[in-house]
Amino acid sequence: MRGEHTKMADVKVYDMSGNEISAITLDDAVFGVEPNRELMHAAVVNYLANQRQGTQSTLTRTEVRGGGKKPWRQKGTGRARHGSTRSPIWRHGGVALAPKPRSYRYSLNKKVRRIAMKSALSAKVAASEMLVLDGLKMDEYKTKNVVKMLGALNVDRKALIVLDAVDKKIIKSAANIPGIKTTQVNTLCVYDILNHDKLIVVKDAVAKIEEVYA
Repeated sequence: MRGEHTKMADVKVYDMSGNEISAITLDDAVFGVEPNRELMHAAVVNYLANQRQGTQSTLTRTEVRGGGKKPWRQKGTGRARHGSTRSPIWRHGGVALAPKPRSYRYSLNKKVRRIAMKSALSAKVAASEMLVLDGLKMDEYKTKNVVKMLGALNVDRKALIVLDAVDKKIIKSAANIPGIKTTQVNTLCVYDILNHDKLIVVKDAVAKIEEVYA
């Protein structure tokens, strides 16, 4: 049954130089469940819907300028009856059933969100696409330092770096690297996890994730 626990997983822990320094046993209640693809899909669709601005707007026949005068008399011209040149069937007329600003936001219940998150995390562990860092600290704003770290970890594709707390030096240093995104435990979402090839999680962030979702 989807959502049940599988065997506990041991994941290697690396330093910023790519050296394996230890291993960590992940909580199978969070990182060892059988992924529920339907709920992961629901979470992704929900995220994308909530990102929509909903600002599209066009003019109806009552909003288009002009058209106040009847174009010709009702009878006797041999032409069809018209009351305004701003009817949707006229050139430069209004739009029938015009789109107006609206919100596309909707929410998923807490249980669905939790199962989807644990499914996404477990899928990354099962595919060996999750790396754990012992720590991630920088003394200065240097993009090349993040690039060097990623190279040492053999990460050459899209990667999501999960921090345990906001660190402006790391966030800004990684901001200019194509395909690399940083986030924190409290802003982690299913879409970002699945949209990146590698999940790089700081060890302290792993503990927070387990605390929240176990």
